[in-house]
Amino acid sequence: MKKKVAMLSVCSALTFSLFTGLNTDKARASEETTRYLIAYKGNLPSNFSETVTKAGGKVERVIKEIGILEAASSDPAFLSSIKQDTNVQAAEKELEVYLEDDPNPADGMPITTIPQPDWNNPNQNYHEYQWDVKRVTNDFKSFDINKGNHDTVVGIIDTGLDFNHPDLKENADLAGSKTFVPGTKDAWDQNGHGTHVAGSIAGNGKVFGVGPNLKVRSYRVFGATGGAEESWITDAIVAAANDGVAVINMSLGGWRWIANNLDEKGESASMVAYHRALQYATKKGVTVVVSAGNDSRDLNSLQDMQSYWAKYGLDIKGPSRVAPAQIPGVVTVSSSNKWSNDSIAFYSNYGSVIDVAGPGGDNGPVYDALFRENPTLYRDFPTAEILSKRDFMYRTLSTWPTYLAPNVTSNLRGYALLHGTSMAAPKVAGIAGVIKAAHPEYTPAQVQASLRQTAVDLGKPGQDPLFGSGEANIYNALTSK
Repeated sequence: MKKKVAMLSVCSALTFSLFTGLNTDKARASEETTRYLIAYKGNLPSNFSETVTKAGGKVERVIKEIGILEAASSDPAFLSSIKQDTNVQAAEKELEVYLEDDPNPADGMPITTIPQPDWNNPNQNYHEYQWDVKRVTNDFKSFDINKGNHDTVVGIIDTGLDFNHPDLKENADLAGSKTFVPGTKDAWDQNGHGTHVAGSIAGNGKVFGVGPNLKVRSYRVFGATGGAEESWITDAIVAAANDGVAVINMSLGGWRWIANNLDEKGESASMVAYHRALQYATKKGVTVVVSAGNDSRDLNSLQDMQSYWAKYGLDIKGPSRVAPAQIPGVVTVSSSNKWSNDSIAFYSNYGSVIDVAGPGGDNGPVYDALFRENPTLYRDFPTAEILSKRDFMYRTLSTWPTYLAPNVTSNLRGYALLHGTSMAAPKVAGIAGVIKAAHPEYTPAQVQASLRQTAVDLGKPGQDPLFGSGEANIYNALTSK
């Protein structure tokens, strides 16, 4: 077992965990080999390869635009040695994001009442189940004004796409998609998460996305079951920006302490890499939309953050951050639900960092009430009885790879009911894409301003830590003066 020293925000019906330590991918390196993230003080020095080799490592990945590289070494002294280089700002063991399946639902919970897709019947659709997309488009009325276009590309940094899905194949850019997962050759989705995200943005068939004519491009950073290293993610951000995407959606993120804890001083290499990559993308004109995370934590509360670490036996004294949700310049999205205008989804993180909310669904009002009575039990020690209180019809329906087995939430082929800030963020990314399609001259700051100014005010009047400026709405954005 790896020592768990951090955990990613739960950004969907999947749980994302952040680990350090040895990588178990034997195809890339032996168990004794560790990979490191190195942030230089500015541009990469001309002799970086030589200094890494001299310290006992091997360069594995170079992100020259932001002065970041990944190195591998089996020498236990490598980290201390590379830190002696005066050109190095920060260095650390690579952090990995892992996907873990949602706990199997209790008996009788999977939805079996929705008819299986008939691909030969163009009149069959699931639009009536799409409460989330209907709400942010005002019952699809925004489609009469602007559906997006193929000149406007939303880059999805995730698990990949099912490029042949009937609802996505006209909008999915297979040729332009990339994988950053070593040992893989393409961006096809072997997990399902990325395809679900893509359907919320640009589905055009039995389900609709917010912008059914937007183009979506995959930047794959997750394998079927393996982890995504921080260097892969930041490399994907830079690549998407270089490719000229209009919007990036990142339904991922992780907790990271940022001050003098566990032998670390100052900002970590991963935080430096995120800051630089996101600044680079913004300067290239890219609007970056990220999920707030699903830990049901107050991101303004030091006590709430410290209690998060305490459950893993770690005494983190200083402040923490969820990256990239708490990095300046991004659009950070909390999750609203189907049944309440006053409270966000039970799992959603919140705080002053929230810009807007997006409908990400939940397990229904019964489960919500029980969760809020005892959040520690429901969050950390769910039992079969607890899980039986979930109602998956309150989640969000979107595309799922047609070649994968049905998700445990239903028996549907090609579609799945998921919930999380992972599902909230792509609604906002889709709205940002359509805004950009309508106003290609807009800068990221102008797109963000439009999102906030035209959001539907939920919760307390005005800006609040749950919904930010409110729930984003593309119809309002397109019709505002």
